[in-house]
Parts: sequence; C-alpha cells; structure tokens
Amino acid sequence: MRAHRALLTGLALLLGLAMVSPLAQAQDKIVVGAGQPITGRFAFAGKHINDGLADCLALANERGGIAGKKIEYIFEDTGYDTNRAVASFKKLMAQYKPVIMYGESTGVGKAMAPEINTVYKVLYGSTSFSEELADRKANPYIIVSGPTYSQQFGILLKYIAANPKKKGVAPKVAFFYSDTEFGRDPIPFAREMAKKLGVEVVAEEVTPVGAVDVTSQVLDLKRNQPDYCIFQGYVVPPIPDVIRAAKDYGLQTTFMGTFWAMDKMLIDKLGADAEGYMGVNPYAYWWETDVPEIQVIRDFNKRHHPEIEYRPNSYMQGWFTGMIFVKAMQMCAEKKLPITGENLKNMIPLIKDWDPNGLTGKVNFKDTNSASVGRVYKADAKKGILVPASQWIYLD
Repeated sequence: MRAHRALLTGLALLLGLAMVSPLAQAQDKIVVGAGQPITGRFAFAGKHINDGLADCLALANERGGIAGKKIEYIFEDTGYDTNRAVASFKKLMAQYKPVIMYGESTGVGKAMAPEINTVYKVLYGSTSFSEELADRKANPYIIVSGPTYSQQFGILLKYIAANPKKKGVAPKVAFFYSDTEFGRDPIPFAREMAKKLGVEVVAEEVTPVGAVDVTSQVLDLKRNQPDYCIFQGYVVPPIPDVIRAAKDYGLQTTFMGTFWAMDKMLIDKLGADAEGYMGVNPYAYWWETDVPEIQVIRDFNKRHHPEIEYRPNSYMQGWFTGMIFVKAMQMCAEKKLPITGENLKNMIPLIKDWDPNGLTGKVNFKDTNSASVGRVYKADAKKGILVPASQWIYLD
C-alpha cells in the first residue's frame, strides 16, 4: 500500500514538473518572431536580412542575453506574399507569443498595423522605410530601422543644396521613380523639401517597375539637363539602361539612389559606368573596416560563418534592426520593467543620441519611430565599391 502510494506521489510529481517546465522555460527566454521573404522575388535581400537579424540576436546571447535571459529567434519563410505573411504573423503570435515581430514588407506592415496597435501590442519592425508606418501617433508599436524614404530624399537634397554644380546657381534635380507605392511614397515630401532648400525640380520621370524602354524618359532628361537625378522604387533595372543612355546623349547629370539602389549588386551590374554614381545609405558597408561595429560583424561571421566573404547592405539592415530590438530590451531590463510589447514600445522615444558603434550615425527617435540619419556614398568603379562622400547627415 505504501509502495503504491509512493508510486502515485512520484507520478504526480513528474506530471507536475512536466506541466510547469514549459512555463518556467518561457519565463527564462525572450521570444522574437519573424516572417521573412527567404524565397520569392525579394529573396535576393530577404535571406540576408534574416541572417543579419538572427546573427545580431545571437551575439546578444553570447554577451549574456538580456538580464540573464536568452533571446529565442523564430522565423518562417513568407515567400514575399502578403496573405501568407499575414497568416504567418498570426500563427507565430498564437503559438509562441513573441514580444517582438519582424515583417517582410510595407504591405504586411500596413495590413497588420491596426491589429498590432490594438490586439497584439507587440514591437514591430520590417524591411520597410515607409513614412506612414513610422508615424508614431498612428503606429506607436512600429519602428523603421533607418530613415524613411522621404527622409532619404531629404538627406540627398540637403547634400545637393550644399554641393551645387555651379557656384551661386540653384541646383537642378530630376526625380525618376517607378509607378508603384514604393516609388511614389517620398515624392510629395521631396517636392516640398526641394522648394525649402532652393533646389529646382526640373523633371519627374515615371516608369513601370520593370521598364525596358526608357528612351522617352532619357530624352526628357536631355531636354531639362538636371544636375542631379534621384532614382526611387527600383533595385537594379532600369537604372543601368538610364545611366548608359544618358552618357550616350552626353548628359553631365549625377545619378543618385535611395537605399535599395545602393547595393554592390547594382555597382557590379554597372561596371565602369558606375563611376560617379551616388546615393544615400543609413549603414556602413562590409568593407568599411575602420567602423567598430563592422569589425564586430566581421568577427562574428569569421567565428560562425567562416565560409562567408561578404555581407550586403540588406544584412546590415537586419543587423541594425536587431541592435534596436536589443537596445529596447536592455532599457526595459535596466528600468526593471517586464519585457513586453507595451514596455518595449515605450522605450523607443527614449532612445536619444545613441551611438550604435558607428554602424550608422547617432540615433534619435524624436517625433517619429524612424532614425533620420544617413550618409551620401559615391561609387568607385575601379574597386567596385561605394565610399563615403559626406559625413552623417541628419534631418530635424
């Protein structure tokens, strides 16, 4: 009888441990979830963004985690499909209850924003540089890990205003953008910013995102003779065709791009024609070995991914997003607050004059949930890289 009772007691104890263990484990870790475009038409960047975010969080764990708690990163491939990404978001939230989520695009962010703000209340970042998503009043839980597209235009226009081609003559600029939400997003702001800075907008060229024939647009540029031309809403095509055609027509225009048109992939595609190409990038490049955080990134990759010889721009975006997530979690821990979406959201406006070890300029999340800082880079075609053409430029 005693043996039978002891057996029952033992079984009850084991059952109790089995029931408590998952809860205890959940309390000992911080879950970060993500829907990443590992496959699909955005996979060229998605897989690198995922690697950068995962590696940054892994480094935080190597350094002791957050107040002794480890970060668990869980992601699913969304294939760059909005419906699939929304379903993945809801599945991960239901199954793992992460305090932070990462999404694949502007479309997913806008689709999920109402529920993020009212139902899930989870800190949310993504690949997007959308002005709308960075609006703190409308989307307090959503961050943009860099300057918005509008802010990127502002940075370029500030550079243009300070560097006229002819001294004492207002610079002339053209906007060249795709007929997509991605392409159109910053244009209204850019028009107003140019006016404030005394930069004359002489042309706006609009094409389908996969444009093949750009003859009419280049001829219009020839008629208007802009000093600078800024691309928006493209990654590679039709940028090389535009630049080569412009050179054939003898244009002296300096062509520029925003973030997605500032990858080495485009410079390689342009070859010798890349010489003089410029643009804005919020992050230092892999080859900028004098930057402390780039040294950290290269060391981490050497130890964990010895086969890797190069990490692109998109990897840096993922890594920097991870740095923001870790910074917000550390701030919660320092204030002895539970690490929840609500508390993490409240930390973002408190990030002021933060130096992310040189990966970007000083970060201030002031009136919006975006970091309004970037640097102008210029292509060195012989080396096949982009090199700094300015210091870090800030927008008020």
